Amino acid sequence: MSEQSLYEQLGGEAAVNAAVDIFYRKVLSDDRISAFFEDVDMEKQAAKQKAFLTMAFGGPHNYTGLDMRRGHAHLVARGLNDSHVDAVIEDLGATLRELGVNEELIAQVAAIAESTRNDVLDR
Repeated sequence: MSEQSLYEQLGGEAAVNAAVDIFYRKVLSDDRISAFFEDVDMEKQAAKQKAFLTMAFGGPHNYTGLDMRRGHAHLVARGLNDSHVDAVIEDLGATLRELGVNEELIAQVAAIAESTRNDVLDR
């Protein structure tokens, strides 16, 4: 029997959906990063994020959004930097803790998020 994907270990679609909803509530109330989402259709953003995380965590691949560099280039132009990526990863970890996810899985999620840093920041 093959080992479960991170997506399956986290609880699949229902868990990713719940996490993204809680995550964006945290992001929108986080003064460090909320300004980057002022003109964003959050329903569309949440749907894209759910598809992206599902794919990134080893679930079904239904993500059709831009790659990380192109998808964040307009934010880099507005000043997106390492401190903002740190805040996103922190909010993601807090979300998963709120959902009762164990620290080992949270560390795996954080490592995946960290692996996108240079692309998100276009370097």
